Amino acid sequence: MVQRTVLTGARVVLPSGIVTDATLTVEGTRIAGTATGGGTPAAGAVRDLSGCWIVPGFVDLHLHGGGGASFSTGTAEEALTVIRTHRAHGTTTMLASTVTGDLDDLARQAAVLSELARDGELAGVHFEGPFISPHRCGAHQPSLLRDPDPADVRKLIDAAHGTARMMTLAPELPGGLESVRLLADSGVLAAVGHTDSTYEATRDAVEAGATVATHLFNAMPSLLHREPGPVAALLEDERITVELINDGTHLHPAVLQLAFGRAGADRVAFITDAMSAAGMSDGSYALGPMEVEVKDGVARISDGPTAGSIAGSTLTLDHAFRRAVTVDGLGVDQAVRALSATPARVLGLDDRVGSLEAGKDADLVVLDADFRLRGVMRRGAWVVDPR
Repeated sequence: MVQRTVLTGARVVLPSGIVTDATLTVEGTRIAGTATGGGTPAAGAVRDLSGCWIVPGFVDLHLHGGGGASFSTGTAEEALTVIRTHRAHGTTTMLASTVTGDLDDLARQAAVLSELARDGELAGVHFEGPFISPHRCGAHQPSLLRDPDPADVRKLIDAAHGTARMMTLAPELPGGLESVRLLADSGVLAAVGHTDSTYEATRDAVEAGATVATHLFNAMPSLLHREPGPVAALLEDERITVELINDGTHLHPAVLQLAFGRAGADRVAFITDAMSAAGMSDGSYALGPMEVEVKDGVARISDGPTAGSIAGSTLTLDHAFRRAVTVDGLGVDQAVRALSATPARVLGLDDRVGSLEAGKDADLVVLDADFRLRGVMRRGAWVVDPR
């Protein structure tokens, strides 16, 4: 018999709005339906979640590591540690993001990650680097950067065996626009990031097929009144979904509000850009070939030509959600779209995840009245039991 779980009493965030004192029924791995007004629940294991919120499982487009592990080591064991760490914080769907490295090594990493994607552990692979600007490399090893030769881009796509979902590149580099077109033609999201591009060159990239802005504002020229640069080009175009790192370090709240006001929740995807220290204490960690020191939860490159640069984040999406509604002043429904519905749509997975609707995967997060994580369900099974 199919196992049935009935969740009662919570405020449930649906695509149509927020429903109070709702009943959400899960059958097997799927959502069977929702009802309002309490009443006698259907037969099954009943959980009273009065005073809580139920929101869709979070979807992270950009994630490098966590729990002391990293996707860039190229081992399934470490990758699973990352996955388990972020699932426990509500991220039920995620891409595995790589870090700039030797092309052959990246291909080996992609092959391992592709197996986990085929097993349903990951939604696919995101290549961040090596096709990025040396002037905006951030926490990527400068000596390993290269121009986006379409042949090299194709090599990485092929190495992922059909699971490549996104690639970040600097479109102003030689081969940039050709590579954007190749990605678009191959069904891989072309993301503009770690770029020194102008406003005009960024618009050219969008026309060529780019659809994502990698951590908007970070690792790109600032928005200036005479040189609007990539920020303005990416914010103004309705075809672009903008990633934002909402950890209080990468973006000032006023800047986040600026992006939200221009793009709206349907074009904003909150990401973690988390490295291996996510879910861990301060200390020394690795990000690809780079050494990183984490102090007060902020990760920075320890030495070398990019010493002091912010090296990803230690963020998890449950904290991004809570910050969005308690600090940034966003509505719960806006936060849900930015953490679940929008990134699910970007990945083309919105028929399965990203919202609480009958027939979709039973991926959900239970939050208490103060928006602190209390429970996580993935495909009908509790990852974190809310008891």
